[in-house]
Amino acid sequence: MKIGVFDSGYGGLTVLKDIIEQLPQYDYVYLGDNARTPYGTRSYEVVYGYTLQCVRRLFDMDCRIVILACNTASAKALRSIQQNDLPLIAPDRRVLGVIRPTAESIGSLTKTNTVGILGTTGTIRSQSYEIEIKKLFPRIEVVSQECPMWVPLIENNEHLTAGADYFIKKYIDSILAKNNNIDTLVLGCTHYPLIADSIARFVPEGIRIVHQGAIVAASLDDYLHRHPEQEQYCSKGSTVEFYTTEAEGKFSEHASIFWQEPLSAQTVILT
Repeated sequence: MKIGVFDSGYGGLTVLKDIIEQLPQYDYVYLGDNARTPYGTRSYEVVYGYTLQCVRRLFDMDCRIVILACNTASAKALRSIQQNDLPLIAPDRRVLGVIRPTAESIGSLTKTNTVGILGTTGTIRSQSYEIEIKKLFPRIEVVSQECPMWVPLIENNEHLTAGADYFIKKYIDSILAKNNNIDTLVLGCTHYPLIADSIARFVPEGIRIVHQGAIVAASLDDYLHRHPEQEQYCSKGSTVEFYTTEAEGKFSEHASIFWQEPLSAQTVILT
């Protein structure tokens, strides 16, 4: 059986790339719900419904484990799917997210006990990062900043322009103005690694910028070691399949921005 990676758009490709780099031996399936992106501004109910539909499709594609490589889906749908749906539809399979492993890494990164979260409107307003970090590290202060312009700039391939720099600096200045003790900034959206270098130009020296991909890859590696009852079902053929709910040509055009090389995908219709 395969390992599925789901995202509402294209950002999850940055996570999948890091996972494959660390765990190249497994078979992977990527599903992007590109026809219904973005999820970031949608309600909990809508995000949950869309995410569950995509998880079910990945199960139909013979995936044993599904990674929600989408912060909005992890924030708004993961817990309900794990607690309410899996016991009924697939009790032997697992769905994992990106927020918990990122939160777990924070304790060893911050020295001032003050971290900043940069994310979409949906992720920030869900307060999922704050909740998870506070559970693990009650003394850490979490400062959040919505960055609604970043994803559209990236998906329209405008993220390396002077116009994008304006919005990158705007949100960085805003979060740092809220608390001058921030020493760690979490890129709480899988799109943001594509503008990490630009973000770094506007961040004072000494502030650490945290990418999720490597963290999620390490967490999956650890999970598979701790759960051999799941790992034994994961096939090892080093294959990767890509699926999209959008037109294949449109997916390939935009996905190459994230994958750094041409990609081909098959279109799936969700019913």
